[in-house]
Amino acid sequence: MKVDKIGRLAVGALAVALVASCTSERSGTALVQGGTDGGGQAAASAAKFGTLESPCGPGDAKGATDQGVTDDAITIGFGDDRGFASAPGLSKEMGDAVSAMIDWCNEQGGINGRELRGNQYDGAYMHAAKVVQESCEQDFMLVGQGFAMDDAAEQYRVACKLPTVAGFTVGPNAAMGPMKYEAVPYPVDRMNIGSMRIAQEMWPDFDEKTDVLLSTSPAVTTGTNKVKSAMKQIGVEPVECGVRLNDAGESSYMPFAQKIKECGAGYLWSSDTPDPGQFSLLESVKRAGAEPKYLMEATWYSTKVSEWNKGSGAGDALHAGMAFQPFENAEHVPAVKKYMELVEAKNGKIALLGMQATSAFLLWATAADECGSDLTRQCVVNELSKVHEWTGGGLHAPTDPGANRPANCALLVKLTGEKWEQVFPEEAGEFSCGDDYVVETDPKTWGTELNDDRISTKFLTDDVIKPQTS
Repeated sequence: MKVDKIGRLAVGALAVALVASCTSERSGTALVQGGTDGGGQAAASAAKFGTLESPCGPGDAKGATDQGVTDDAITIGFGDDRGFASAPGLSKEMGDAVSAMIDWCNEQGGINGRELRGNQYDGAYMHAAKVVQESCEQDFMLVGQGFAMDDAAEQYRVACKLPTVAGFTVGPNAAMGPMKYEAVPYPVDRMNIGSMRIAQEMWPDFDEKTDVLLSTSPAVTTGTNKVKSAMKQIGVEPVECGVRLNDAGESSYMPFAQKIKECGAGYLWSSDTPDPGQFSLLESVKRAGAEPKYLMEATWYSTKVSEWNKGSGAGDALHAGMAFQPFENAEHVPAVKKYMELVEAKNGKIALLGMQATSAFLLWATAADECGSDLTRQCVVNELSKVHEWTGGGLHAPTDPGANRPANCALLVKLTGEKWEQVFPEEAGEFSCGDDYVVETDPKTWGTELNDDRISTKFLTDDVIKPQTS
């Protein structure tokens, strides 16, 4: 397998690039920053965010050039689902991050001298369509937001020609929508399988002894089907233990644990999120005397999981694949440390999605900075479409926002007690990369129809804002 080793960020004056030791076709490619991270020139301000020259600073920009833009201010929309009654504070870290970044930018003079103002929205899970319609009436763009029901709002966003640099997208039409960019894309037609490639390197019998935990949840099933399809592409044949968990919970998880033990699965993959049912399964597996290793999605990297494991120890074999740097690497990665400092100073919530929203803000601000006085939606879309290598100053592995393509890098963290630690690559702050870390997915799993430009056709109109190359 070809593997790139993308080195950890240097410190101090040397924190201007990511040291690389590469053996694949990406050989010699360093993480872009400053004049190249996003294609922008160095900002007037001397401030930096990790390896990224700040896009914020003073200037003499003038003109009411578009909705939400005046001589002295730019108004953007952002938000999360923090008001969801069934899960209070849902995705709160995203709004906290963008709010902190707005303050950080304004302390430097705004963008080309225009102050940033933000309208913060609470989608409360079920009200994404309502808040996007509000944003349509007043904001220049949506930036760094994350609404779980974004597909329900997509028709309104497209109809009012509201571009977005989303913190995350969920629905297939939102993920592949026009006028949409993400710092860390998760397109429906491409999948980063870096954690599986790492598992193949770490565990020689991974291909023959892996199974996928199933669920009655339609959403989890969709994700699981994509994973199983990707596994088959790289030679992993699930052992088919037949463990399917009821999404509403089980009266006992021991029968499932016994199935896993009898099946002989040495490795278990779950596309489900950490919840009491998943915890009960892992605890039952431990009591049954089975000892599989777990390979989970990045959503398992959380204090919720580490606090649970502190008492049970049933998650000591739990690994999570990530395209972001873990918080434990903050002393090695200046961008992570900066994110934590800015959000903590505002008493905000620190979490992975917060870093994702932060990178989205920086991507948007870098594009907006390039537009100078002539700050229009068209100009920002043009600039965003040119960004083909982006790391958020070192928050995550290189992605391609302009082409809506995911990172082809990953790292693996392992939980022991209540402590997470990077275990692959061994040196903290590095990523493992390879051209074979991304696969194309089965069109049957996309959930939407794409045109030749890989744009969802469901809400597409002829007058959407498209990138202009000249």
